[in-house]
Amino acid sequence: MTGSTLAPFTADDYRARMDRAARAAADAGLAGLLVAPGPDLVWLTGYAPPAATERLTLLVLAPGRAPVLVVPTLEAADAAKAAGASALSLRDWTDGKDPYAATAALLDVDGRFGISDNAWAMHLLGLQRALPGTTYASLTEALPMLRAVKDAAELELMAAAGAAADATFEEIRKVPFAGRRESEVGADLAELLRRFGHSQVDFTIVASGPNGADPHHEVGDRVIERGDMVVLDFGGLKDGYGSDTSRTVHVGEPTDEERRVHDLVREAQEAGFRAVRPGVACQEVDRAARAVIEDAGYGEYFIHRTGHGIGVTTHEPPYMIEGELQPLVPGMCFSVEPGVYLPGRFGVRIEDIVTVTANGGRRLNDTDREMVIVD
Repeated sequence: MTGSTLAPFTADDYRARMDRAARAAADAGLAGLLVAPGPDLVWLTGYAPPAATERLTLLVLAPGRAPVLVVPTLEAADAAKAAGASALSLRDWTDGKDPYAATAALLDVDGRFGISDNAWAMHLLGLQRALPGTTYASLTEALPMLRAVKDAAELELMAAAGAAADATFEEIRKVPFAGRRESEVGADLAELLRRFGHSQVDFTIVASGPNGADPHHEVGDRVIERGDMVVLDFGGLKDGYGSDTSRTVHVGEPTDEERRVHDLVREAQEAGFRAVRPGVACQEVDRAARAVIEDAGYGEYFIHRTGHGIGVTTHEPPYMIEGELQPLVPGMCFSVEPGVYLPGRFGVRIEDIVTVTANGGRRLNDTDREMVIVD
């Protein structure tokens, strides 16, 4: 289970994405989009520059115009090999020349553009100097839903990533916990994710005992003891798409309170999942999960949003949080992950990735949500 049997995306797939992005820019009142190296560029073109570089690389998308990728001459040959290269034009610039002048020729002199969140400040400032009449908005601000709705092929990749994370949990529950450091169990998680096909491991949270009350503890040198609750949260990228799942296990038999809190979080997670259906505002998923925990008297100990979007990155819009009125749309993928965190004692989190279907939701993780006892 180390490779993908799915067909790669084609130039037509990337052309359709770029067309869709250009139309979305027009609908948002933008003159175009400027896409720097990173997840958006890979999603739109299939191209990732060979290494982080200070040289300007920028995809220019504008309604009614053919896409253009501005690249350094020394990287143009690599860009031309990208899966989506035939759906765009390359404009290269050589060292010693002004890349901002080359890019400015493609832009409206007084236009407002969406630009990648991760674009280098020096590149944005260079464009502003070349075209002082232009203004800019981050892509997350201007087009937060650009990558949110996955097509059938993307959903298949998301499901495969979820299945690989599930296989990882089924194996990690068999390893010894008591007497080992969190970092050792975290290394096991990373190795298993790679064994089941992940090319990138983004996080391996192993939070035992009182560390479980810190939602982003990750791993440390604490030795796991019998009687500990242990929050496991792990994920990364498989074939370019993300996984992210959490389960909370117990080393030996839990106390009645630990069982009660775990059951409460499981009920909250189920309530959040059952709230998923097309047209419902994202905040309703958060409200449904949070109400269960608040009604049980633990509301002050649920200290984060209920979920986040996932796709070619493991955290992206939309967010399941109070105030987010974006309606759910079939094809959206996001986590549902309520938790309870008792300072100095223990924490519990249960998380699945969920995709919106025509009439509800479908879980992309399906390992045991009941209390799991480990050694």
